[in-house]
Amino acid sequence: MIVERVRAGLTGLDAPWPAPHGRAAGGWIGLEIFLVLGLSLGRSAVYSILSIIERSTRGTPLSSQTSTLNASATPDRPWLDLGYQLVAIGFAMVPVLLALYLLNQTNPPAGRLVGLVPPRPRTDLLGGTVLALVIGIPGLGLYLLARTLGVNTQVQASGLGDSWWTIPVLILSAAQNAALEEVVMVGYLVVRLRQLGWGLPAVIAFSAVVRGSYHLYQGYGGFVGNLVMGVIFVLVFLRWRRVTPLVVAHTLLDVAAFVGYALIAPHVSWL
Repeated sequence: MIVERVRAGLTGLDAPWPAPHGRAAGGWIGLEIFLVLGLSLGRSAVYSILSIIERSTRGTPLSSQTSTLNASATPDRPWLDLGYQLVAIGFAMVPVLLALYLLNQTNPPAGRLVGLVPPRPRTDLLGGTVLALVIGIPGLGLYLLARTLGVNTQVQASGLGDSWWTIPVLILSAAQNAALEEVVMVGYLVVRLRQLGWGLPAVIAFSAVVRGSYHLYQGYGGFVGNLVMGVIFVLVFLRWRRVTPLVVAHTLLDVAAFVGYALIAPHVSWL
């Protein structure tokens, strides 16, 4: 009964994606996916799995451990640290460009295919903001619950020092994370897996599990929360056929986490 209801709910989202132009769908798509993920978030997922194994076997409770995001590279030399942060953000955008380039080779224009263009500022901002609220408020509760249960680390969302460029860099980092995760894990991956002939349940599950896996370094709460987020984001993408609202939502979530932590954490104990 549950399986039948799930299938019925997915029926309206099952509109076909255009086949690759000038090239029959086949094993090359699987190889391409492997290479794109191997250079980006799939690689992160593997390291994250190893990280949670190492953390779980330390003999120290997860709740007593810390995961630092946006770590400082050279805290004693802020000007050089700024350079490191900007270079890291720039290089992290390369897989985004690669994914769009590869889609453009078979289904141009790639930006229209995944819904980056044409721009729809009002609907994208409104949809992204609502989505961020739907994900963010329960997400914070899940994080605190996971900390209380001892299955998550303390996430230090900003490890940067108190410099004039800290807030702008955190905002850039949030936007970069959003573009990388939503363009690659949703826009690119959904299109290619559907072209490969995967059913919607398998596509949704694969994207969500990989998303959850590369957050495992934070703990099991990070895995569950991001897995649920992954399911919701793919469903929204299938409904709207636009990745831009997802990028907006993810950017808002990360800005709230990164900048909020930098401003609030020094004054509270529960973060």
